[in-house]
Amino acid sequence: MWMKTVFWGLLLFMLVATTMAVEYGARSHNSGPWSWCDPATGYKVSALTGCRAMVKLQCVGSQVPEAVLRDCCQQLADINNEWCRCGDLSSMLRSVYQELGVREGKEVLPGCRKEVMKLTAASVPEVCKVPIPNPSGDRAGVCYRAAYPDT
Repeated sequence: MWMKTVFWGLLLFMLVATTMAVEYGARSHNSGPWSWCDPATGYKVSALTGCRAMVKLQCVGSQVPEAVLRDCCQQLADINNEWCRCGDLSSMLRSVYQELGVREGKEVLPGCRKEVMKLTAASVPEVCKVPIPNPSGDRAGVCYRAAYPDT
């Protein structure tokens, strides 16, 4: 008798849990604190024009003027939800690639390899000392999403 009770109890639990998971989107790849950063929910992605200039200059080995660095860091800090900062950097990097017509080639700009630009963009929060969430505990201050904008 108790086996039947346990069986029906577990079955009821599974039914309720499955219904809740579907209702609240637990299977969604876009659930969690970063889901607030989704443009489909009305979030406005920051253009990060200062960071765009800084990343291009650093990538080709040029000195970054203090004003450009300051603008980039301020624009990044102005993103209120720190979960959105890496996503916005990733979006900025994709728009740079699109602007420059970069495909699978190695050079983004003369003297600037794509891998270098990715890593430069990914390290912007560390350079600016702007906090980003680090749920994995790996490499604090580096945006994995910016380094791999296609993921």
